[in-house]
Amino acid sequence: MDSAADSPGLKDKQKGTDRCCTCSSPPVKNNRQYHRSCSGFTAASGASSAALSATFSGAKMEKQPLPTDDDMTGTTGSEVNGYAGEESEQALSGRPARAGWNSKIEYFLAQVGFSVGLGNVWRFPYLCHQNGGGAFLLLYVLLMLVVGIPLFFLELAAGQAIRQGSIGVWKYISPRLAGIGYSSCVVCFFVALYYNVILAWSIFYLGNSFQNPLPWSQCPEQGNVTVKECEKSSPTSYFWYRKALDTTDSIDDTASLNPYITCCLLAAWTVVCLGMFKGIKSSVKVMYFSSIFPYVVLFCFLVRGLLLDGASEGISYMFYPKLEIWADVQVWRQAATQVFFALGLGFGSIIAYSSYNPRNNNCHRDAFTVSSINFLTSVLATLVVFSVLGFRAKGNVMKCVVSNVKELSEQFHNSNVDLSRMPSFNYSAPSSVSLEDYKAWFKQHGASIPGNLTDCDLEKEMQKGVEGTGLAFIAFTEAMSLLPGSPFWSALFFLMLLNLGLSTMFGTMEGILAPLTDRFKTLANNKTKFTIFSCIIGFVIGLLFTQRSGNYFVMMFDDYSATLPLIIVVVFETFSVSWLYGADRFLDDIEAMLGWRPSVIYKYLWKYICLFAMLGLLGATGIRMVITRPTYMAWNREKATEEHLPYPDWALAVLALLIIFAMLPVPVALIHALLQERTKKRSREAENGQYSIVSTDDKFETPMTDMTQLDQRNGTADSLS
Repeated sequence: MDSAADSPGLKDKQKGTDRCCTCSSPPVKNNRQYHRSCSGFTAASGASSAALSATFSGAKMEKQPLPTDDDMTGTTGSEVNGYAGEESEQALSGRPARAGWNSKIEYFLAQVGFSVGLGNVWRFPYLCHQNGGGAFLLLYVLLMLVVGIPLFFLELAAGQAIRQGSIGVWKYISPRLAGIGYSSCVVCFFVALYYNVILAWSIFYLGNSFQNPLPWSQCPEQGNVTVKECEKSSPTSYFWYRKALDTTDSIDDTASLNPYITCCLLAAWTVVCLGMFKGIKSSVKVMYFSSIFPYVVLFCFLVRGLLLDGASEGISYMFYPKLEIWADVQVWRQAATQVFFALGLGFGSIIAYSSYNPRNNNCHRDAFTVSSINFLTSVLATLVVFSVLGFRAKGNVMKCVVSNVKELSEQFHNSNVDLSRMPSFNYSAPSSVSLEDYKAWFKQHGASIPGNLTDCDLEKEMQKGVEGTGLAFIAFTEAMSLLPGSPFWSALFFLMLLNLGLSTMFGTMEGILAPLTDRFKTLANNKTKFTIFSCIIGFVIGLLFTQRSGNYFVMMFDDYSATLPLIIVVVFETFSVSWLYGADRFLDDIEAMLGWRPSVIYKYLWKYICLFAMLGLLGATGIRMVITRPTYMAWNREKATEEHLPYPDWALAVLALLIIFAMLPVPVALIHALLQERTKKRSREAENGQYSIVSTDDKFETPMTDMTQLDQRNGTADSLS
């Protein structure tokens, strides 16, 4: 399976001349010249990889104009057998050739915009801080090199070579594998449903940022009394859970829709629809802004953050290496998961975007470039986040120091404390006491002092609310409310989140629309209507997330409905290419496509390292779910604090159904393909009984030949149909 057999084109032995199986004109004898056949460009002689190379050299590589909704029509795997140039595709299918990007910069903006998303801003910094800082960075880079980039390269090469969406790519290799593409579409749809809700939250906060002071900068009052729920927690937590979400105490509590978030969700889906309804022709125009603007904001925040008091402490806590964490399997699992989702593997969006490239595009270099930009963006966002959070934490800790020193001063004033424990700092002026002096004294004498003195730990303060949505909508908003000109910085931050989410949403929607329009001609001919219909369906189902308990459903979808199915999808992809199709054959195809052969190390990475790493990740995730009942973070209104609650049985049943539904297309497509093969076999046997078939000993095989055809090679014309 690792390499394809080299075989010349079939000869028409009946007429005694060298001819292609269906062409009426004889081929040119020079083996460097090729002619068109019903299955694309076929070599008159030579190895299959050489034939493929000549195919690319004969095909037009010029960029095509961006597609409109009428001409993005693609072809299915059954319509084109072998690599065909744009002209060949047009001649064979009677449809316009598949269009491409206007420039390489547009392609980079699309790929980088899709891979760089909200996870770079709020998940990567949290994982890096919680799992050893600099040690986690080294582990992340290691896994990126041995797992992330090889799999990213695999998807780029497959999409660019076959020029189809995810359904067409796997159906092209074998109809038995078409279900992998359908599963990618289902998972993309699940992700789009809840991801756009996060954009709705960003829109809500963006709208509330044009107030001075910011509405989450202080607790509201009822009469002359501060609201207790806010007083017990914090102004930012209160605004998030009570004003923005008006959340329930658990996922079990049925509740009405939140009208503000519902309107924001409608606005988010409207923007996505307007950016997608003309395909990449319209979305790429938006990406010029949505992909570049976040970097401008991040650099502005970095410059501002580094000038804040506490920024150096925040960054030092961030990058301080804790090498002992490498012994923790959980850290490896989290690092591998972050690598996996940071690049957007398994969504089908990478395949869809690369399918618009010319076939001689250097996708190997693209894999390293996009992955590097993604990693550097994560590091940049981490610097920004922890410089600002360091400022926030330093402010809160200094408040803690002042409060404790005041209490200490009262203790000494009342002579309740042994004078030998008297600190060297001036406790009569609490605001002048430094954090270092207080911590040094507390470490030596704090436990022996009566009262409620606390340690005022900066690291513990930084860990509060730095995971997921809590980082963006609680911790970061609190820090921004302390900055001079806070409305400006708040509006800038949430506009950045909105743009990061939009570029990812465009890629996610392309992972749904491109494969389906490539596969079904009716959808391709009505792509604008199909795009609008998809957005309407997404909004209607997305109302589940705009009810008062909707935040808990967002967590459920984010943690489980996409995680396991995506890992399984990429396992199927890697196994299909490296074992079923053959890693050597795939490298042969890439060599013919690029003009040079990638390192043989990719063969072993795909076949063993990547595959076993993903199986290990899948096993570790599954075992963790079995051993520890899945939980979610709920807001307790009475206690005014967050608490972990186990998912109820009905929620676990929904999770299981979502995972099963996402994976169901794989076995269904396999069974369907096997039944079709059996039906065709019976039909051929019936025809063989009525007609005399001329046999031949020659075998015909081209790179990326349908594997079911390889099993049926008997030299007849029917076997090549």
